[in-house]
Amino acid sequence: MRFTISGKNIEVTQGLRDAILEKLGKLDKYLSEDTEVIVTLSVEKARQKIEVTIPVKGNIIRAEQACDDMYVSIDLVEEVIERQMRRYKTRLVNQQHAAGNFQKAFLDMEPEEEGTVKIVRTKRFAMKPMDVEEACIQMELLGHNFFVFRNADTDEVNVVYKRNGNTYGLIEPEF
Repeated sequence: MRFTISGKNIEVTQGLRDAILEKLGKLDKYLSEDTEVIVTLSVEKARQKIEVTIPVKGNIIRAEQACDDMYVSIDLVEEVIERQMRRYKTRLVNQQHAAGNFQKAFLDMEPEEEGTVKIVRTKRFAMKPMDVEEACIQMELLGHNFFVFRNADTDEVNVVYKRNGNTYGLIEPEF
């Protein structure tokens, strides 16, 4: 695996680099040696954040973790990436797709039983048409990170969501 490690508002020390290579280096049992692993470290206020992106065969395996200690964030992100890779492998095996970025030994292993999706609550609500700004206001009033609504301009179901930096995003369907 080839690592690209960069930092935003943080100097990537040799200790951090060694910790990343040690923890994420364990993923070499899953990935081929020509796979690129992009790691970005950042500090925002007291939060120490790590983002890991691994492009594989038209898909992206990505995780981010934030904690008050960068070394804890590195430990947490390694667990998330490993879980995502097991899920992705199961999907590949089930769909019988080519898996050029993965080690043959990993693909030959029996898939571990992932927890099944368990829906514990279903909500139903009327979606009155509203504009995007009104949906953002409604989301803020509810204290949620996203809000599903019927767009008054397009009459389609849209989603607004909260982004970093006190900004918002809009998801629209594409047909």
